[in-house]
Amino acid sequence: MQETCLADLQNLEVFTDVPADQLQWLFDNSTCFDLQPGEFIFEEGDPVDRMFIILSGDLELYRLQSNNKASVAIFHKGNITGLLPFSRATVAMGYCQALSTAKVMACFKENLKELIVRHYELTQALVHVMTSRVREFTELAQQGEKMMALGKLSAGLAHELNNPAAAIVRSSSSLKSHLKSIPDVFKELISLNIQKEEIDLIHGTLVSAVSNPNRPHLTMLQRNELEDEVSDWLDEHEIRDAADMAENFVAFGILAKDLDEFNSHLPEGHLQSVLTWTNNSLITEQMVADIQEASKRIADLVGAVKIYTHMDGGGDKSFVDLHSGIRNTLAMMQYKIKKSGITVIEDFDASLPLIKALPGELNQVWTNIIDNATDVLDGQQQATLTIKTRKDHNDVHVYITDNGPGIPKDKQARIFDPFFTTKAIGKGTGLGLDVVSRIVKQHNGSVSVSSEPGKTEFMICFPINN
Repeated sequence: MQETCLADLQNLEVFTDVPADQLQWLFDNSTCFDLQPGEFIFEEGDPVDRMFIILSGDLELYRLQSNNKASVAIFHKGNITGLLPFSRATVAMGYCQALSTAKVMACFKENLKELIVRHYELTQALVHVMTSRVREFTELAQQGEKMMALGKLSAGLAHELNNPAAAIVRSSSSLKSHLKSIPDVFKELISLNIQKEEIDLIHGTLVSAVSNPNRPHLTMLQRNELEDEVSDWLDEHEIRDAADMAENFVAFGILAKDLDEFNSHLPEGHLQSVLTWTNNSLITEQMVADIQEASKRIADLVGAVKIYTHMDGGGDKSFVDLHSGIRNTLAMMQYKIKKSGITVIEDFDASLPLIKALPGELNQVWTNIIDNATDVLDGQQQATLTIKTRKDHNDVHVYITDNGPGIPKDKQARIFDPFFTTKAIGKGTGLGLDVVSRIVKQHNGSVSVSSEPGKTEFMICFPINN
């Protein structure tokens, strides 16, 4: 068993340039053991106190995110995990489980101290493993963070698109059914002996009702009172479908006094046919307007996505409007904001100049900070998110403030550290604010946070002449 372990250790590519006596020391100060499929060498939360060298078999490192398994890496023969020289890790951030029968060698933390002092080439090889691992894990975790953010945005966007899409389907179906009744109404109307003056009156009333841009905004009580008045007038004149007509007429600003004037210019017996035709025309107009409004909502959302992702841009910095990026980010996250019952206050400086930046990168900044704020505000009474912009000499400042419980003082200094998170296990990767910090620094800016119960404020500063 021991000879096999030592032979396997000597044949690993990672130790190609390590002298034999140093590998002998590593072997003498380590323990070899076998793993069966499904067994763990460590679990999330375990102390990081050993270095594990995979001599044979396959192991998987994974994390749990929202109770779902998220694979981080697959370890094969020659891979090393666990504690490495100069590593500051103290607690395991995931689970490492055997996928097949495996042989592993473990070296405890106490022995690594002697390794660093006495064995330079061996330490050098292990430090190279550590730097490669940090780089690979960071890239994977950052990609995972982006995918999580994309998933949240996609879910919200799907919900936002579903409402207007359903409205279009509903309105178009109703419009199709409604149009089937038009020939009968037209036949009834055209059979009347209507003078030119009466035709002009009908035409003028319709044009005025449809094209009036200044219809008053009515409260529910005001609208009910006016509908009752119109309905009573229609009942008095024995008009069929009075209730439906009343609701539609009031929506387009046709009131009881207008109907009096209408009636005074029409010969007896014409009123029912004319009002039915008028009502049908207004219904058609309203349905088309509903479809148009829903279509515009979809177009606006698609436009917001296009700007948010900067689909038409390349990789070069361009002059961008910070307000546009923030508003498009809010549009992307509207579903989550509404679902959490959050009031958003925009306090934007209209004179803010454009700054030279990468729009897609800046949108990641807004997304990560706003997403964190919505998480802490979820379910809180009178939850408020305030976004403020100001110009300060040669810089622009963006303040994103929430009235949540705040960040504990002992954690504020580490809030931008990679993999550090205040969220529960599985709720975050700890890379969101690290991404924010790197992007802001990439733009020669700065980001800071101040927090106390009831007020957490992120201040992002960008130079105007970047």
